[in-house]
Amino acid sequence: MEGMEKTILFDTGGDGKKLLANMDKLRIALRTIDVVVVSHIHGDHTGGLSFLLTKNPHIMTYLPESFPESFFRETRKHGSKVVEISGPLKICNGVYSTGELGASPREQSLVVVTAKGLVIITGCAHPGIEKIVRTVKKNFGREIFLVLGGFHLTASSKEEIQAIIAKLKALGVHCVAPCHCTGETARKLFMKAFGAGFIDAGVGKVIDTVQLQ
Repeated sequence: MEGMEKTILFDTGGDGKKLLANMDKLRIALRTIDVVVVSHIHGDHTGGLSFLLTKNPHIMTYLPESFPESFFRETRKHGSKVVEISGPLKICNGVYSTGELGASPREQSLVVVTAKGLVIITGCAHPGIEKIVRTVKKNFGREIFLVLGGFHLTASSKEEIQAIIAKLKALGVHCVAPCHCTGETARKLFMKAFGAGFIDAGVGKVIDTVQLQ
């Protein structure tokens, strides 16, 4: 995420070499990354972190407090300053962690304050995408402009997905960009429900909130 006070990488994928190769294709210099925020413990979100820090140990890392102590030791071993996240926390001007939500795995999401409203960035949304959005709206008291990331709906039925869509609309969500673990059925239903407010997100996709309607 660029354009804020700090440049933030949210999650690192499962393979550090692939991560750096993708950054190179997007012309994102490793030295420009100030902060890494890891959403939850699963390997497809944490796997690239160690390799990343061997290349740039000056990156500050924000990890959920529930991570194993061995993970914290390994991360600090590279020289990275580690911040343990439990409750909501300001990362820099305009960017916040929701704090850990849910039970197993506990997970943090990012909240970005923009002129158009709040942008929520999720890893897998294991706590429930509707719960995350509802919590953010309650804590910040502002409208939700965009929800981006994994919605964890691959195993959900069509009826369950439609109920979640209705709840997100009732919460005032303007745009959605579901990807990763959302599932194709859910993506199609979100596309139909949100129309122009649906963003077809995926690897390499650049989203400029200033240009969104």
